Amino acid sequence: MARYTGPKFKLSRRLGISLSGTGKEIAKRNFPPGQHGNNQRRKISGYGQQLLEKQKLRHMYGLNEKQFRNLFDKASKMKGISGENFMILLESRLDNLVYRLAYANSRAGARQLVSHGHVTVNGKKVNIASYTVSVGDVIGLRERSHNLASIKDAIAGRNHIPQYLDFNEQAMEGKFVRLPERAELSQEIDEKQIVEFYSR
Repeated sequence: MARYTGPKFKLSRRLGISLSGTGKEIAKRNFPPGQHGNNQRRKISGYGQQLLEKQKLRHMYGLNEKQFRNLFDKASKMKGISGENFMILLESRLDNLVYRLAYANSRAGARQLVSHGHVTVNGKKVNIASYTVSVGDVIGLRERSHNLASIKDAIAGRNHIPQYLDFNEQAMEGKFVRLPERAELSQEIDEKQIVEFYSR
């Protein structure tokens, strides 16, 4: 299945979660899209709830189905709790950390920055959005990218940086100081349902 390119607000309303992180999509109309969206009272089955949680997380990070499944398989082979490992692997992706460092206003924007060659890891250009960043790696921008208007606007509108990242304002680079804890990641996702979905 290819990456979703349709209307993001409609998708957010269907999943019942803000995919942009701003909450604008569901602030006014907190019900599914469509003519009868506000009147739907159908009960969701166990399988339906598992599928919904999977789709929430997949669209939140902007992955296609094959990428998502491969990453889950990798997480399930690691020591520890599979669901938490999966969330940490998703959070360790380069495009996500570029978004967390506020070089871009969205994960899609961060993915574009990476694929266009604006981002470096430990001083070397990396243009693979799915690149897994290791603890201790330094994420920066190429010299010629420092003055991009989109990056300046994103940094100016930054709210906060997670505690597992350390940002150097002068050097315009961030360090991945440790793996995130589950409590620091999205509380809107029940990863246990996703583990159950793939364990069927």
